[in-house]
Amino acid sequence: MIALLRRDLALALRAGGGFGLGLAFFLIVVLLVPFGVGPDRTILQPIAPGILWVAALLAALLSLDRIFALDHEDGSLTLLATAPVPMEGVAVMKALAHWITTGLPLTLVAPLLGFFLNMAPAAYPWLLLSLALGTPALSMIGTFGAALTVGLRRGGLLLSLLVLPLYIPTLLFGAEAVRRGAEATGAQAPLMLLAAVTLGTFAALPFATATVLRINLR
Repeated sequence: MIALLRRDLALALRAGGGFGLGLAFFLIVVLLVPFGVGPDRTILQPIAPGILWVAALLAALLSLDRIFALDHEDGSLTLLATAPVPMEGVAVMKALAHWITTGLPLTLVAPLLGFFLNMAPAAYPWLLLSLALGTPALSMIGTFGAALTVGLRRGGLLLSLLVLPLYIPTLLFGAEAVRRGAEATGAQAPLMLLAAVTLGTFAALPFATATVLRINLR
């Protein structure tokens, strides 16, 4: 499993599609928002948590179709399905590799970009914590969606349509935690719900992903 994780990380960094593209998209979206709504601090500050979370979510979408695509093209996915390794473990390693190359960089960069949106100083630690808790769920849900569309031509749009509704709870709880943290009104409840969503996805979706992969590879 560790060898599979190392291989996926090497492929992702070599191809550059997940790491660089996601960060560039994240940066562009955040920088364009002040041009669209104006530089007024009273407007930007309340919407900053939601803008950062939406931008991170959309940036994570960009590389989802690559999770299984390369393995399917070169036949590695078929070999993994017949190898003496659980497909559930393969799904978890794929999600972890996607998070390390996409979700983790977005989490680390987000507080820096909050400056461009005049985000309240009290919101920064909550933004970092909420993204650290929520982005793994985005990767695991995206891995499940990628398994559903593996082998389909131009399945990127279908993948986005399938995954976006599943992302909504993570988005709602993550943005609400940052907003409450900035206002000091108690961010613990949405953070606990966000952590529950992440734990639930990693408890259930690896089995669903493995089942879908076995069906698609028949």
